[in-house]
Amino acid sequence: MLIGFWIGGQHPNLAGRFAVPLVRFGVPISVMGLLLKSGLQGDVLQAAGLAVLGVSTVLLVGGWQSKSVGLVTPSLLLGSCIGNTAYFGVPLALAFLPPEALTITIGYDLGATLLTWSVGPQLLGVAAASRWLALRQLLISMGRSPATRGLIGALLIQLTPWRAAITEGLWWPSRIVIVLALMVVGMRLGSLTRQGNPPRLMGAGLGPALLVKLFLYPLLLLMLGLLFGLDPLMVQALALQGAAPTAISILLIAESVGRDQERAAALVFWSTVLAVLTAPVWGLVLQVLL
Repeated sequence: MLIGFWIGGQHPNLAGRFAVPLVRFGVPISVMGLLLKSGLQGDVLQAAGLAVLGVSTVLLVGGWQSKSVGLVTPSLLLGSCIGNTAYFGVPLALAFLPPEALTITIGYDLGATLLTWSVGPQLLGVAAASRWLALRQLLISMGRSPATRGLIGALLIQLTPWRAAITEGLWWPSRIVIVLALMVVGMRLGSLTRQGNPPRLMGAGLGPALLVKLFLYPLLLLMLGLLFGLDPLMVQALALQGAAPTAISILLIAESVGRDQERAAALVFWSTVLAVLTAPVWGLVLQVLL
């Protein structure tokens, strides 16, 4: 991110050009590597389903009551329920939960990633009055999304006798995509700083999205897990992923569609700063409750 910050300060327009090929080619590779490494086991699919349910609930309620709850832009709406699993959620799970929770964490990330890259570009690329139309076009968007291409690619690779070799070959590129995504965040922040407009916490309308992302969304996942009578370890893992800060993918989508990039960057930045304090609190609270 620091390297990207320096590059963005030197070349303010580079972030948008860099994000487009990363979304088109990098995300499918990352999804394939994640799927092939974790497999499609029962816990993975169950966690993926809960992730889709949780994110969909926030999108539907937030889209319906966007003005009353303060999620007035698509980036704030999506950023209030999509978390940074790879660079924050996984270390958080490893710090507070046993190693078995990693499979659940990967499943959650899979479900959230598929939904994000299916709905996100459509949601951020249309006017606020057309959000409901974007949500209704979910199936069409999923067919065109880079995450879906990654899923199809992983399923095809699993049918080949070279599955193990390809899995190892894709694992490092899938991790490099995450590093490049962090560079895009740094580029955007660096460009904002050069323009004399660094990410602001006050006056940027981030308060409601930060409240939902860091407090209400993990509470929603906790309630869903208890409602469905899930294993305590799975409930803890899901709620911890909900407590992760806003995902870098929100900024990547905003950059790729050329809309609301500054607000998306500010939300990623401040949610990450605040989650350093709030996420460990969630980890301790969940250990006491469950």
